[in-house]
Amino acid sequence: MALQESIEKQGNFLFRYRSFLPLIIVLAGIVIFIFDLQNGLLADTDEYLTLQKISLAVSFFGLAIRIIAVGHTPANTSGRNTKEQLADEVNTLGIYSTVRHPLYLGNFFMWLGTVILIGNWWFLAVFTLAYWIYYERIMYAEEQFLRRKFGEVYLRWANQTPAFIPSLRNKVKSRYPFSLKKVLKKEKNGVFAIFLLLFLFHVLRLSVLQLPFQYDWVFWSTAVSGIFYFLLKFLKSYTRLLDEKGR
Repeated sequence: MALQESIEKQGNFLFRYRSFLPLIIVLAGIVIFIFDLQNGLLADTDEYLTLQKISLAVSFFGLAIRIIAVGHTPANTSGRNTKEQLADEVNTLGIYSTVRHPLYLGNFFMWLGTVILIGNWWFLAVFTLAYWIYYERIMYAEEQFLRRKFGEVYLRWANQTPAFIPSLRNKVKSRYPFSLKKVLKKEKNGVFAIFLLLFLFHVLRLSVLQLPFQYDWVFWSTAVSGIFYFLLKFLKSYTRLLDEKGR
C-alpha cells in the first residue's frame, strides 16, 4: 500500500477510536502523578494551587476555541461523529478562515490543561508529540474526504488557511450567528470534564499525601458543573428546548 493510502487508512481508524485517546492520557497521567507524589514532588499546597489555576486557564482557553467554532457552524458540520466522516459543506468562514482544524486545536489545549495538572514536564513533552502524530493522521484523512467531496472549493480554502496554527491574515466573518443552543447541546460535557479531571487529580494528591479531604472550591465547582451537565443532557434527550433549525 502506498504511503498516502496508508496514512489515510490510519487516520480513518484513529478517527473512529479517537474517544479512547483521553483514557490513555488519563491512565498514563495517573501512574506518573502517583509516582511523583510518592517521591516527594508536588507536595507544596500553594505551588499545586498555582498549577491548578494554570491548568484551568489553559483548558478553558481550549474550550473557548471549540465554543467559537461550534457556535458559528451549520448542522452536520463540526460534530462529534466517530463512525465516519460527515460534512454537508466546507466551513470556511469565521474561525475556519483562520485555521482548518479549530476543534482539534481546542482539544489540544483542553488536554494540555489536564497534563499540566500532573506537573511532569517530560510527560507534557511526550503528550504534545503523541497528540501531533495522532491527530496529524486524522486531519489528513478528513482533508482527503473533503478534497474528494468538495474539490476546488476545498482546495481554494486549504491553500490560504493553515492547518493547525491560526493566522488572522485572511479572516472572514461567519455568516451564521452564534448559536448558544447548539453550543449547550454539543459542548455540554466540556466544563464538567475539565472540573472532573481537576477533582480526580486533586483527590489523588490528597490521598497519596494523606491530607484531609475538604469541601473546597474544587469539590463545589465539580458538583455544580456536574449538575449543569446532567440538566442539559436531560433537556437534550427529553425536550426540544435546545433544538434549532439548521443548527
